[in-house]
Amino acid sequence: MYSRDHLLLSIAVGAVATRLLDLPVPWWVAIGIAAVVGVGIDVDHFLVARLTTGEWAAVRRALANPRAVFVDQDALFEPGEIWPIQRLCSHVALAGPLVGGTWLVDAGLGVLIAVVLYAHLLSDLLWDVARLDVYRERHVAYARERRD
Repeated sequence: MYSRDHLLLSIAVGAVATRLLDLPVPWWVAIGIAAVVGVGIDVDHFLVARLTTGEWAAVRRALANPRAVFVDQDALFEPGEIWPIQRLCSHVALAGPLVGGTWLVDAGLGVLIAVVLYAHLLSDLLWDVARLDVYRERHVAYARERRD
């Protein structure tokens, strides 16, 4: 799912959460936190691409074209730099400590972070399921390229 969509989803989840949770911050700060966390978790894509390729090429592409981070994310990653399962696994690996650490600071904020990241992960998973045919084609093309 694209960052702009995660941003809108995170704002919506944050807005609902501010009505239901006892938070130590004003509603607008909580919505801001939700937006930053809901989009910011995707920074791990660059780390996964680095681990996969051994290079920081995706980061260089993002720095050369910051607009692409929000409007053309497909331009940031080359085929084979990051696969959906890697992205989902890295999100899960980061979400646990992020939620747990935040919960230790304030339980309400921990729940806010948890529901925002849950929404992010669920939307990514649904997005990936809807795009399975595209991913199969990419995998076949990648496998052929690696063989040749």
